[in-house]
Amino acid sequence: MTSEPGIRIDPEKAEAFAGQFLNAINGASVVALASLGKHAGLFDAMAGLPASTSQEIADAAKLNERYVREWLGGMVLGRVVEYDAPAKTYVLPPEHAAFLTTAGGPNNLSVLAQVFPYLGLIQDELVEAFRKGGGVPYSSFPDFQALQGEMTAVFFDTALVDGILPMAPGMIDKLKAGADVLDIGTGAGHAVNLMAAAFPNSRFVGYDFASEGVELGRREASAKNLGNVRFEKKDIAELNEPGRYDLITAFELVHDLAKPEKVLSGAYEALKPDGVFLVVDIQASSNLEENMDHPIGPAFFTFSVFHCMTVSLAQGGAGLGTVVGEQKVTQLLRDAGFSSVDVQHVEGDFFYAYYVARKA
Repeated sequence: MTSEPGIRIDPEKAEAFAGQFLNAINGASVVALASLGKHAGLFDAMAGLPASTSQEIADAAKLNERYVREWLGGMVLGRVVEYDAPAKTYVLPPEHAAFLTTAGGPNNLSVLAQVFPYLGLIQDELVEAFRKGGGVPYSSFPDFQALQGEMTAVFFDTALVDGILPMAPGMIDKLKAGADVLDIGTGAGHAVNLMAAAFPNSRFVGYDFASEGVELGRREASAKNLGNVRFEKKDIAELNEPGRYDLITAFELVHDLAKPEKVLSGAYEALKPDGVFLVVDIQASSNLEENMDHPIGPAFFTFSVFHCMTVSLAQGGAGLGTVVGEQKVTQLLRDAGFSSVDVQHVEGDFFYAYYVARKA
């Protein structure tokens, strides 16, 4: 072990760190293989199989056996798949399948795993931003709306109507009777379409600056024959729709904003006097030291460096970052004019914090 001249190294601390980092490399390798397995349909195929050979698994997934066998090797050493050496068979335990397959719904961690190889596509551009400042533009992320839509869809499917909307007292009754609702930064529009389907007497609008998301939202609305929803490409920093909405929603948006003060002030003005601004954003502290034990803290900072912060900076924006934190988001809402900001958490949910903001 070598070090810079004059610098003393604690060999035990050094050895412990080397082991820690090797574990991180192995973990990252398992995540990369899990992303591949998710896209190739291997987890879903294996979930329905008893202990099987690599050929049987390849046949079930309609894939090439040699590739499947090598992938299985990594999954075995990563303790994801179990292996019977004498029989040369593999099995995905049901306890593991619950977190890796489509049937797992919001617990499907393989959906999250696929983000990491995707973000690596812009590494060279990101290094340039490190050197020169600025950021990596949104246009450098192909099909991002579809990827994010898949990541959030299962969450919205299970939690939006029955869990999140009721956090605003009286809102469900308003929506049933007929309310005007705006979703800003709507992405692929799935959340808006879910609400529109659940509350046919209400009217829904989704705004996003990306044409890709707007088109995805329109397609889904058309497929579901929803006549009470529309999507528009719009700069949400220029809302200019005073006193129009009973409810405005912002799902995983605030930390991405290039102009947070302007967007949040616009949302304040666009609400009716008794309207509600419902914000769902990343659950974290604005103070780094308070995130040391966050179960997914390093991943949040990775998302920030590789996407959320840099896309904002590419627009000349604030670059708040994924881990902007609850204290900062609360202050931004108050600065926008909201005198009442109720921050809520759901037991077992370490991903999101829920903000119910009112004018009075």
